[in-house]
Amino acid sequence: MSFQSTVHLSLDSPAHAICVQGMEIYLDVNGCAPQQCESFTVDSSPGVVVQIYGTDPVKIGEEAAMNWWPLSHPTNVLVGMTSPSSANDKGKVSVSYYQHNEDVPMATAVLYLTSIDQTPTTNAVLIEPLNTFYRTQFELSLDVDVYRSGHFETNDKQAKKNWVWGPKGWGAILLVNCSPADAHQLVDRKSKVFSTEETKSLSQMILRVQGPSYILKKCRVVLHTSKEESEKARVYRPQKDSSSTFELVLGPDQHTYNLAPVEDDLEETFYVEALEFPSASFSGLISYSASLVEESQDLSIPETVVYKDTVVFRVAPCVFVSSTQMPLEVYLCRELQVQGFVNTVMELSERSNIQVASVYEDPNRLGRWLQSPGVGYMTQRTQDHTVASIDSIGNLMVSPPVKAQGKEYPLGRILIGSSFYPSKDCRNLSKTLRDFLYAQQVQAPVELFSDWLMIGHAYEFMCFIPAQYKVEDKKDFWLLLASPSSCYKLFKEKQKEGYGDARREANTINQLLADENMRKQNAYVEVGAKDWGPSPKVSAEEMQLLRAGSRYPTNSLPSRPFPAPQKCINLNRSILKRELGLEEQDIIDIPQLFCLEHIANIPSSEQTEKLYARPYFPDLLQMVVMGQNLGIPKPFGPQINGACCLEEKIRQLLEPLGFQCTFVNDFDCYLTEIGDFCSCANIRRVPFAFKWWRMVP
Repeated sequence: MSFQSTVHLSLDSPAHAICVQGMEIYLDVNGCAPQQCESFTVDSSPGVVVQIYGTDPVKIGEEAAMNWWPLSHPTNVLVGMTSPSSANDKGKVSVSYYQHNEDVPMATAVLYLTSIDQTPTTNAVLIEPLNTFYRTQFELSLDVDVYRSGHFETNDKQAKKNWVWGPKGWGAILLVNCSPADAHQLVDRKSKVFSTEETKSLSQMILRVQGPSYILKKCRVVLHTSKEESEKARVYRPQKDSSSTFELVLGPDQHTYNLAPVEDDLEETFYVEALEFPSASFSGLISYSASLVEESQDLSIPETVVYKDTVVFRVAPCVFVSSTQMPLEVYLCRELQVQGFVNTVMELSERSNIQVASVYEDPNRLGRWLQSPGVGYMTQRTQDHTVASIDSIGNLMVSPPVKAQGKEYPLGRILIGSSFYPSKDCRNLSKTLRDFLYAQQVQAPVELFSDWLMIGHAYEFMCFIPAQYKVEDKKDFWLLLASPSSCYKLFKEKQKEGYGDARREANTINQLLADENMRKQNAYVEVGAKDWGPSPKVSAEEMQLLRAGSRYPTNSLPSRPFPAPQKCINLNRSILKRELGLEEQDIIDIPQLFCLEHIANIPSSEQTEKLYARPYFPDLLQMVVMGQNLGIPKPFGPQINGACCLEEKIRQLLEPLGFQCTFVNDFDCYLTEIGDFCSCANIRRVPFAFKWWRMVP
């Protein structure tokens, strides 16, 4: 048996206690002992088991079965009952106190016990001569969907208290309500209206109480959690007079809830929603307990917890979806200056049979235009409440499911851009955001080097697109990487073909190839080709070059430190190959040029000497991926026979693989006026088929 609760004896009046089958009660025999007494004896009625630990008896009394125990030594007295009681106070324990060398007790304390069975049953016992049925079994249970099967009952009490990852694991799950408008609905109210559809997002928790009325009348049921955990979730109880209005019973600033007196069997369903995703300071685990508390008639005697049942939820992590997943719905910002972009994306949506939700950007430009019904968002606050461009959502990507270095990543891996080394000008992802992404556990982040870019976002030089056909021993996706060397190779080919005078705006291909300043700037960004070789770890030499910088031997570029020339994209290429298990055959190089500039739109007092790379023409990697339909920024490249040679090259690379390429005309305008792709559209995609709880982080 296991320890249950403590009962304090009294010499003035008998004590009463409920004893749950299989559990023990600890008797405080010292608290009421007269000062002049040195020993005590314990006597019990049939069916009551008494166990005494901690010391040896001091003498044997006249009755062979009666032992005297010293009061001068710490002594543990545990009592229990062998079977349920057929009526109230059927068990009895007497503790008698003796003075030195006296055989007659100076005082006696009495405890009456009522034993109940914690296992539910429909059996009844006929007690004569009352001719009344008394149910001797008792149940208090708090049940959740432990095995995620839709069933809420389990005989394994320990399983409910633990949460286990993996294909053979178990544990109930909570979804996060991340609607900012909803977060403020309950500030001054204690109820909330849920639609039938919204109720489906809540997790159920079922409380059952069953037992003899003479027991229940003495007790109350309390639903509770810790103060810290109450801040992470809300628990609702349906109101009796409404099918859609729910009473808030547990939540921030409210960690206990007393149910109305229970005089008969009770079964009630509570509904739970999480308020926070896991983070560095929150493991994601939340426990709730239901306790049966026996109230004492004597205010000086504390109430006693007779029985407690506990369940544990894990808050579902924030799972990000790869662009290779099929789209379900497109959310578009209908801004006048990007009408061409909007029209093209709508055409792509119709071609892909995808619904379009039209929304409008709010004046504060905080992304809240995405607040269509049922769509929420969250913001991670930095410690100093500032937000750098490198901390915004465009700097977060997700790979398709991969296997790398012997480990499976069935939900892909988060890819975030950052700076690999500290310097006065470096821009790193905020610790708050980085810790949050790692705390989700199921999409182990990979950090890439993106601080060399003007905006600093990883998606400026990479993109994932789905493969049309699954080929054995090949990935079911392609990684597209920006490649200035591919662009120069294309221009040289066109020059040899006699198209050196083809223009991009004011510059011809001949002029672009002759521009040494541009060549050196793009050497800074990337050089190399498919024969980059195996994927080494970032070497000590590479890191030393990145930290130390180098100087350009030309008067056309400022003589100041920059990240190591010719390494930036290839450094990321190596990291991606290693961390995602990629081979060269999985990567497609996309022609792209960059130019170096100071960061725009900041006060001159905050301007640094460091230069950053931005796309020379609209960034081809910022694609709208809708399955095999790709919306690609129109590059406005050199025109040859009425066609852009860059567009033609992209078609040659991607269309044989089954993709349809549509070049969007308004990307240049929208990039200038608004910022990045996420400001104008967002795509809801088919979630990964793999269930996140089946993996082992």
